Amino acid sequence: MTWVDCYTHVAPPAYFAWLRDHAPNPGQLRRWLELDTLWDLDARFRLMDALGDYRQVLTLSMPPIELLARGDQARDLARRANHGMADLVSRHPDRFAHFVAAVALDDVAGAIACLDEAVDHLGAIGVQIPSQVRGTALDHPDFLPFFAEAHRRSLPIWLHPARGADMPDYRSEARSKYEIWWTFGWPYETSAAMARLVLSGLFDRLPGLIVIAHHLGATIPYLEGRLDSGLESIGSRTAPEDTDLLAAELERPVIDYFREFHADTAVFGAKGALACGLSFFRDDRVMFGSDFPFDPEGGARFVRLGRQHLEELVPERDRLAALSEGNLARLAAGVRRVGSQAAQ
Repeated sequence: MTWVDCYTHVAPPAYFAWLRDHAPNPGQLRRWLELDTLWDLDARFRLMDALGDYRQVLTLSMPPIELLARGDQARDLARRANHGMADLVSRHPDRFAHFVAAVALDDVAGAIACLDEAVDHLGAIGVQIPSQVRGTALDHPDFLPFFAEAHRRSLPIWLHPARGADMPDYRSEARSKYEIWWTFGWPYETSAAMARLVLSGLFDRLPGLIVIAHHLGATIPYLEGRLDSGLESIGSRTAPEDTDLLAAELERPVIDYFREFHADTAVFGAKGALACGLSFFRDDRVMFGSDFPFDPEGGARFVRLGRQHLEELVPERDRLAALSEGNLARLAAGVRRVGSQAAQ
């Protein structure tokens, strides 16, 4: 069976060179510098050779471009990443099936222009965005034109958590301890971003918008009961003077919108979490993904365990084929490369 990994990370050569020389906080890049399968193709290919019939979809590694640069420099950095990933796909189609565009979303017009170039001229099948943009939630009105452009193109959005140690665990502290910002903070970030998109009414405005929630929807499948019953009484815990904090009037039950997300299977090798996510999302909304190369073996462990657990949990060959490559292929085929002029 062919396995196409929908969520792997890479640092293309020219982008990685800039990151190494100009990153505003080099200390945070220590793990990236030590993880050679992120940026060294020979090391990456040696590991991939041991994984059988296996190809990857490339996405840019964190940290978000929005935290690395601003303005023209951020746009240039996104273009450097996109051209680098497109080049890798072109030169190694047997290794890399597709790539996902990078953008700097703090400049929405620039992000749309970057997206248009990446899709129309470089062949990107989606776009990756962080769960927040320098502390601004994704349901801020400024970002609506970006989502509208992705919707117009039927372009999948890869949603990646973004949070650092500068977001403390308690208000009395200045920094997050014990890397809680990552272990628990990143799943919270993804879940909160999903909730903001749902409860702001974005999916009613843009029906059919495709958002792929990293790590199998983070905490959403586990909290299904809390979301379903708890949000039936939304507003009962909010003071009357704070009604502006409540959700938009939605057309359907809240839980239905959360099931509209697509999701990858990158759950760090946890079979129970995988079973929970598979029971929450429809089969046609889940795609095999590993978070390569961010595991203790440089990428191999999560690929190996992810495939093993899917085969154990999904014995039907047609269902497994959809999860391993079919659902991704359908999304990629649905991308409309309509050109930026059609938006005028």
